[in-house]
Amino acid sequence: MAHRFDPKKVHKLDNPERRKLLPPEEILAPLQIGEQEDVADIGVGPGYFAIPASRLTSGTVYGVDVEPQMLGFLKEKANEAGAANIVPVQSDAEAIDLADGSVDKVFCAFILHELADLTKGLSEIKRILRPGGKLLVLEWEKKQTESGPPVEERLDAPELAASIEKFGFATEIIRPNPNHYMILGTQTT
Repeated sequence: MAHRFDPKKVHKLDNPERRKLLPPEEILAPLQIGEQEDVADIGVGPGYFAIPASRLTSGTVYGVDVEPQMLGFLKEKANEAGAANIVPVQSDAEAIDLADGSVDKVFCAFILHELADLTKGLSEIKRILRPGGKLLVLEWEKKQTESGPPVEERLDAPELAASIEKFGFATEIIRPNPNHYMILGTQTT
């Protein structure tokens, strides 16, 4: 299995440099979160993306993470931000503890490369999405960079897009900066 992010390094997930490189509102924009839509942020961490997502909808934002410590950080940050519509869910991305068809949008930042079984993870995402739902994935480009996981653990953008398409999504690759890519998936089946 690929390495998992160490919760002791949580400070790296929200700092001025990261906000400049990955402004959460701009990263989330392709999802077009509607006013009453339910969203799942898989691998939520301390809520770097979930808290801004919670401001876009009166629906529920499920913050899914396998690490209890990360969910503790999420609860604290959500409380500070007054984000009452965030619901922490302790769950593995390969067996998400949400009902079938429970969300309109799914966001995954830097999590798919950590999965032991990518196919299971994508199957779970499809399962929890409502018909016509959208998925937005943010990952590291498969090249050496100053930070991020080892290159051999990173996922190639066209290959990941092809894997997502196998689950009935039309995909678009978006490159917000030289070190990261996003894949927007829209359910077609």
